Amino acid sequence: MVLCSNSLVLLKDTLRSAVDRLATAGVGSPRMNAELLLMFTLACDRAYLFAHPERELSAEEKARYEEALTQRARGVPAQYITGHQEFWGMDFIVTPAVLIPRPETEHVIETVLHLSNVVRASSPGSPTRIVDVGTGSGCVAIALARELPQSEVHATDISPAALEVAQANAARHQFETRIRFHQTDLLQGLDPATFDFVVSNPPYVGESEEDQVQLEVRKFEPRNAVFAGATGLEVIERLIPQAHAMLKPGGWLIIEISGTIVDRVKHLLSTWEQVHMTNDLQDIPRVAAAQKS
Repeated sequence: MVLCSNSLVLLKDTLRSAVDRLATAGVGSPRMNAELLLMFTLACDRAYLFAHPERELSAEEKARYEEALTQRARGVPAQYITGHQEFWGMDFIVTPAVLIPRPETEHVIETVLHLSNVVRASSPGSPTRIVDVGTGSGCVAIALARELPQSEVHATDISPAALEVAQANAARHQFETRIRFHQTDLLQGLDPATFDFVVSNPPYVGESEEDQVQLEVRKFEPRNAVFAGATGLEVIERLIPQAHAMLKPGGWLIIEISGTIVDRVKHLLSTWEQVHMTNDLQDIPRVAAAQKS
């Protein structure tokens, strides 16, 4: 399909051709992707697409849509093309420097909110101190800052490019003064025994599982945000003792995991208190929570 010709191209025909093209390229949910990229191109919502099927695309619009479709057909995630992804009801900037926020990670937020009532009851009058380790886009830290307005939120990442994205998102949502960003490896350099929560969506996929990971994830998302090493536990193995040192007595470690490592994570947390796992909507273990004694 060539959208840049001088022939009349109507929105409905453009969309139909785009769906066929993405389906032929093996892109999942081709209609949703075609609509999303057309909404991005025209800066409109889905209702506009349905209400204006006879709208003619300009030459510039056709060229932009063609470029977006070309990228998507070769596997580039739609979020990196549009530069946006929704998480916890908020819109986040995303670039190839950060992992794309996923709905499963919202279970991390839910777990912290559930446990925050317990923490506040044990320390009334003092702000809850939270650190998000490997913040990436900043989605977890920003969501927690919004939901817990009296909390003190910190966020770390080893990648300066990721921190730029996270800080931009914090500014967009007006939390730039609420979140303190640190460029560091995991929790290095932070004050020990001062946090109520250490929260993280760390890399937890093993290199031996690489063939089971979606091609577009393997090819386009930051590798060090997806793969932890040979077993998938390498980052978590370093994070758990660091988290124990950073937490106050009674503080909580909350980490996203996968079903393939759940038993090994339980073993690593065997000396902690109140270890429990939360399953996602597909009944896959997704969040590990453990309390420092």
